[in-house]
Amino acid sequence: MFGGSAGAWIAMGVLVTGLVGAVGAFFGEALGGNALALMGAGVAVFVAGLGSSVAVGIAGEKAAGITSEDPDKFGRLLLLQALPGTQGIYGFLVGFLAIFRMGAFSGGMSLTLEQGWQFFFACLPAALSCLISALYQARVSVAAMDIVAKHPEESGKALIMPAMVETYAVLGLLASVLLIMFAVRV
Repeated sequence: MFGGSAGAWIAMGVLVTGLVGAVGAFFGEALGGNALALMGAGVAVFVAGLGSSVAVGIAGEKAAGITSEDPDKFGRLLLLQALPGTQGIYGFLVGFLAIFRMGAFSGGMSLTLEQGWQFFFACLPAALSCLISALYQARVSVAAMDIVAKHPEESGKALIMPAMVETYAVLGLLASVLLIMFAVRV
């Protein structure tokens, strides 16, 4: 269903990010800082969610195939399928943190154009690293499912491999959080 091509989905996420950035560049003055900041938060949520939803689908297809042959392996495969979904959660957290820091929940949003761009760019590390790592984590999860299919007793080892890819999503999350909390001047 997904064609197995991470590159196409990465290109789609980068294209969406670029289009939103282009809208900000051409219409930023008319939209204002609040809109630019909210666009950054939206990109973080959408692009990370795009990567995770496709990745969980890819891993789910493999898990379903193995489970159809041996239903007892369902529990061991479920975690391998769920792992690429964490990047979507990270994107959501960055979007939520950005909106919180903007003052949107307290009704006090009054950002300059410069502040809007700061929020936009602060959200990008999580958005892009989560997109890419989710898709590649799915590939590693699918390979790890082959280990579980042949050697269920080695499921702990199989889990470590896709968890290593998670490191880079966590670094993107950390970069965005630090930028939003300490680099953006509100």
